[in-house]
Amino acid sequence: MSGFAVFSAALLPLFIIMVLIYGSFKGIKIYEAFVTGARHGFGVAARLVPFLLAVFLAVGLFRDSGAMNLLAAILKPALSFLRIPVDLIPMAVVRPLSGSASLGVLADILKQNGPDSPTGFIASVIQGSTETTFYVLTVYFGAVGIKEYRHTLHAGLATDVAAFIGSILIARLFL
Repeated sequence: MSGFAVFSAALLPLFIIMVLIYGSFKGIKIYEAFVTGARHGFGVAARLVPFLLAVFLAVGLFRDSGAMNLLAAILKPALSFLRIPVDLIPMAVVRPLSGSASLGVLADILKQNGPDSPTGFIASVIQGSTETTFYVLTVYFGAVGIKEYRHTLHAGLATDVAAFIGSILIARLFL
């Protein structure tokens, strides 16, 4: 094992030990603080479950209903003209909704086209360059109880479109 690997493996335990030592010197009741934080975290998680369930249900319905294939068929002529692989449509639609669902779409794209293909490369760049906008809004805004996030949604989706287009353009520079 190299020195870097040993350092890397020891970093998290060392950090935890440092936090415990610091808390002890400050007179903090560490166990009680941990339990209080865990209790608060559980409450936040319980409040988020309905929002997350709605996002996951929407993703599943969109994919399983055939709406994804219909959208791809409608956009195929325009995408062919722009030389954008039609296989990227599911990635562009699912990525703003769910990171795990978009990872599944990426895996399908890589399985069908190969990781070294232009489509696989572009899909990988999209995966790394875009955000799960609806998921982030659900988790962060739901955690603090904000229900009005219209402008944030518009800005997030505009950023996703820009990142999608930018990913294609940048990936083409390397192909």
